[in-house]
Amino acid sequence: MNSETELSNLLETGGSLRNWPRSQSTEQTIRNWIRKADRDDGKSAEGLSTDEREELRKLRKKLRQVKQERDILAKATAWFARETEDVPPESSDS
Repeated sequence: MNSETELSNLLETGGSLRNWPRSQSTEQTIRNWIRKADRDDGKSAEGLSTDEREELRKLRKKLRQVKQERDILAKATAWFARETEDVPPESSDS
């Protein structure tokens, strides 16, 4: 069991931070853990929950992949157009 879980259990059972050994964690670390637990439990709307952070990380990764695929397809399209000498005229719409 990690320190974060142990602290969470202590607080959930009505324990006090005074009972937490200072050598375990800094005060700021404990505050951060409490804020994170509040977000994850839906008690705080400040910031993203752990699940939301994970979803955001996955979506950003997928977006990078899609952009890379788009760029590869654009280059392949241009290459094939040059190879077949069927380059479309530049459009003035863009």
